[in-house]
Amino acid sequence: MAIRVLIVDDAIFMRTVLKKMLTEENFEVCGEANNGKEAIKKAKELKPDVITLDITMPEMDGVTALPQILEVCPSSKVIMCSAMGQQPMVIDAIKNGAKDFIVKPFQKTRVIQAIENVMSM
Repeated sequence: MAIRVLIVDDAIFMRTVLKKMLTEENFEVCGEANNGKEAIKKAKELKPDVITLDITMPEMDGVTALPQILEVCPSSKVIMCSAMGQQPMVIDAIKNGAKDFIVKPFQKTRVIQAIENVMSM
């Protein structure tokens, strides 16, 4: 059975890039969200295996949304997506339950490696 992934990013371009990478590798992109509030709702509804969660988003950022996502969907493994220079926020997110992180611009091998890492935890 394919690993189900929820992609959370406010930039449609980033969601499209990630979705293409994942579908090419036979992952199932079960949903997309463009902010933290939407991510919480979708996580609860879709119960994905993996969630890629952007740090910087309008309405609610990834670090704020993370504990609430894990509350509604504790089985999901969260991978934070960060731009360069967001190290302190990534560290906070890992302390709050994120399992890994990937840095933009995304490199396909790293994205796939991160998903495989968290799924084997």
